[in-house]
Amino acid sequence: MHSLWHTLRRILLALLLGGLLLLALAQPAIASIHTYREQPGQTTYRSRQSLRDQTGMAWQATVFKRYSDGTLQGTYLRLVGFPGQGFTDTQRDLVIETGTTARWTAPRQLDAQTQTLPEGVGQYRVDALLSELPGSMPLTLQVPLRGGGTARLVAAPYVVDEWLQLYRMAEDGASPRQA
Repeated sequence: MHSLWHTLRRILLALLLGGLLLLALAQPAIASIHTYREQPGQTTYRSRQSLRDQTGMAWQATVFKRYSDGTLQGTYLRLVGFPGQGFTDTQRDLVIETGTTARWTAPRQLDAQTQTLPEGVGQYRVDALLSELPGSMPLTLQVPLRGGGTARLVAAPYVVDEWLQLYRMAEDGASPRQA
């Protein structure tokens, strides 16, 4: 019995040390913000993530901001549901919540370069949300669906952190300096 207890203790200790080593060597998440020089004088920064709704359906969430001739055109969130399943309601705005403390409404709005979007794609202006958000935290996006329903997507803190990094980027791609 003593030998069994001694062996179990060694195994647990080895597992604990292995787990701690993995945590110590883990690399931090690298932001996947991409820069596109679309034409002379026009630059777009983009973050693309996959989010799931309450039914497990995947949605593509793309936050982007565009500068044209040195002027910020805006920061937008574009949501694309799985083809044939996730159709956004073009008449309702997006509601974003932090849980119980804060709630924002992001108006449906196309950027200046986009004339129309494919059926089922929603695009929302998110400058106000990102300017007021106190930090990286999980957000629940209530996507209005055609027919009256709502898809609830959860953006994890690392996703929100990337969106905030993109929002704070200057036209030259640099992050603003901290005072």
